[in-house]
Amino acid sequence: MALAKFTQTGIIVALGLFSMNSIAAEGHSSSHDKMGWHAEEKGEACKGFGPQTPRNIDSKAGENKRIFGTAPNSSEMNLCNIHLHKNAEHKATAFNIYAGDGDGHGYESGYQCGISKTLSKAEMAPTSGAICEGKHGGLKPGDTIEVHWVHTSCDVKPGATLGSCLSDKDCLNPTLRVETQVFTLVNDSNALDFNEMDYDGNVINGYHQPKSLPTNTGKAVEFLGSTTGPSYNGQKCSTAQVTWAVRPECAKVDINTVGEWCKDNAFSEDHAHGVRKLVVNPKLLSTIK
Repeated sequence: MALAKFTQTGIIVALGLFSMNSIAAEGHSSSHDKMGWHAEEKGEACKGFGPQTPRNIDSKAGENKRIFGTAPNSSEMNLCNIHLHKNAEHKATAFNIYAGDGDGHGYESGYQCGISKTLSKAEMAPTSGAICEGKHGGLKPGDTIEVHWVHTSCDVKPGATLGSCLSDKDCLNPTLRVETQVFTLVNDSNALDFNEMDYDGNVINGYHQPKSLPTNTGKAVEFLGSTTGPSYNGQKCSTAQVTWAVRPECAKVDINTVGEWCKDNAFSEDHAHGVRKLVVNPKLLSTIK
């Protein structure tokens, strides 16, 4: 990528050049989340942009001609941010239940796991308190979340927002990779512990790393794309260049551990973010090899 800079509100790119004055590609403020949700299928698709995200990972077809280098394995990069979205931004056989149009700004939309509809009464038991409560509501048993572990080629420490993925002193042109997992939230201490997938200062071979990533939810589907979030649609595209690795199966995670993480983590994350509408225009999608 060309010279790049990040603000503290997220990754910013303009025609291949990151701009400190642009709106963040995946900044999570409510003002950004109010932009252009209903415009996805209206008007002419944006031109001159690289492949966009999110997508249906079961479909390999794509006609976007912009090609950039695939990021290294995440173990050879620094974890720079972890955040989550309520409902899946991506779509696959295992998470293909449409949650509806939501509030028109990316909240209460997206896709849900099929297993979320077959949970036991115990798994669906209410929690003792609010979980990851934000201005758009919180999380409850049975909900679906999509988690993004963002990695960068920059020599930086993990922190708040995607701005932590860059250093404007010596790394203005980062390579980015997002490891992705879709979860169903259950009230069950025997389910996965989200804190075991947190950072907590973990360094391996000199790289900041999550303590673990899911390994039993299928081989990750890897493709070239962009940043996500409800700021973007088919007419307002992200110019960021990101390698995605999206696991095709859902997993159950203990909602109480997600709630604990929202109360205390290195990323100042305390709620689930909205989703970007699924990109379906083949001219805005890369080919999955």
